[in-house]
Amino acid sequence: MPWYAWLILVVAIGSIVGGLMMLRDSASKVELTDEERRRVQQRNAEMDAKEARDR
Repeated sequence: MPWYAWLILVVAIGSIVGGLMMLRDSASKVELTDEERRRVQQRNAEMDAKEARDR
């Protein structure tokens, strides 16, 4: 392959890796209170039960 094809390949891979690293750095962890966590668990259990009934 000619040198410019390698250059394009390196730039493309670099932009993909750079974008993924920026996305990882900008992600923030969601802090839930105990009440919110309990409601989420309850809702998940209800949805699991509904899916089991629908099968």
